[in-house]
Amino acid sequence: MSINALLILLAVWVQGAIALTLLWIMGSIRVPLVANGKIKIAEMALSREPWPEREKRVSNAFDNQFQLPVLFFVAAGVALFLIPSAFEVVLAWLFVLSRIAHATIHASRNNVVHRFWAYVLGFAVLIAFWLDLLVRLLVTATHMSA
Repeated sequence: MSINALLILLAVWVQGAIALTLLWIMGSIRVPLVANGKIKIAEMALSREPWPEREKRVSNAFDNQFQLPVLFFVAAGVALFLIPSAFEVVLAWLFVLSRIAHATIHASRNNVVHRFWAYVLGFAVLIAFWLDLLVRLLVTATHMSA
């Protein structure tokens, strides 16, 4: 395995760890509230309304890990298949760093402007990643047909 492949896999692992960390934090907020009877199971079965603001911030940050990151995982898989370049490693880590920033902002003070810019950065990096892979696929296809 190349160092670039290892670095891409590490970025994928860290991105997964973001979601798992948020899930752990969400559980550490929810379980005591339900166990202490502050939130009734019937109240939260179909609605997020009963949860306090902090839980909603963490829950929303967790939900966000299943939006852009899904496209990141696909791009990382394609990069691994094509043997990732150093540029793709940089893009993967920039994306993951933007998601760390986004999740941290979302789950803490939830400054919408800061959260928006972290999201835009990750989105732009993800577009660059996908375009890079498209070019590589087209070049590979051109060489195969020649």
